Amino acid sequence: MSEIQFSVLDQLDQLEEIVLEGSRIPFSGGRLVNEQDAVELMDGVRASLPGQIAQADQLLQKKDEFITSARNQADEIVQKAQLQREQLVSAAAVRQEAERQVNEMRDQVRQQCEQLLQSSRQQAAQMEHEMQSKQVQLEQQFATRRQQLEQEALQRRQQLDQEALELKRQLAEHHERSRQQSAQELEQIRNEGVKLQKEAQTEAERIHNDALQFRQQTQQQCESLIQRTRHDAASVQDGANRYAEQTLGELEQRLKEMAQVVLAGRQELVKIQMIRPDSSAPETESSDTPTRQGKAVSMNKARRAASRLRSMKGTG
Repeated sequence: MSEIQFSVLDQLDQLEEIVLEGSRIPFSGGRLVNEQDAVELMDGVRASLPGQIAQADQLLQKKDEFITSARNQADEIVQKAQLQREQLVSAAAVRQEAERQVNEMRDQVRQQCEQLLQSSRQQAAQMEHEMQSKQVQLEQQFATRRQQLEQEALQRRQQLDQEALELKRQLAEHHERSRQQSAQELEQIRNEGVKLQKEAQTEAERIHNDALQFRQQTQQQCESLIQRTRHDAASVQDGANRYAEQTLGELEQRLKEMAQVVLAGRQELVKIQMIRPDSSAPETESSDTPTRQGKAVSMNKARRAASRLRSMKGTG
């Protein structure tokens, strides 16, 4: 019974500490407590109280068993006393003493059982009353706290709605400013594009005109260069023709001279072959001298013709 009372009282003390440790609400007698801890303790009390009450009922039910066991013990004592009485029939004082002790033991056991039953009932009633009062108090506190939380949640919701509306308005203004700024930037970009397009068109026309002028100048230079080249080619052709004609004339003159030299050489060779050396042996000394002179002249002419022919071949 003491263990049951300690368990329930311990949980109630913890619940009381949670309530006392809660912060006070200004201008009211209420306190802010941790709802989860309080609910857990109440659930623990609800869970343990029926079992503890059942244990108390079991103790009350065991009262009869305890009384029965006491009576059995008393009966055993009586039986023992009777045995002793039978053994000590002659001792009347012993018999009276045994009966007195038995009666005293019966009275003591009966008184103890009645006291135990009354104390158990009182403790159970007191615990039940305390638990009911605590439960009512906690339910009131929970209801008050629930109302406060609902009011705070409603206020917070209204505040969040106002903040959302303000944020939506700010976003709309920011979007409008961004749209106007984007439109201005787009207009500036469009104007710059038109300006750049005009400048590009002007530059293209200028480049086209420059290209036409350069083309005309190039054509004129090419025509003058072609005319100059044609004139130079004609001059070169005339010079080449004159040089070829002069060279061919000189070559023709040399060939004529060579033909004359060859012809003269052949004639000299024929003359030399016609002269016989043995036909003039019996002649006189006066006739040998002109013949030798003629041979020497013929040999000199032949040698000059041969050397001239070789020189003409080398120069040719």
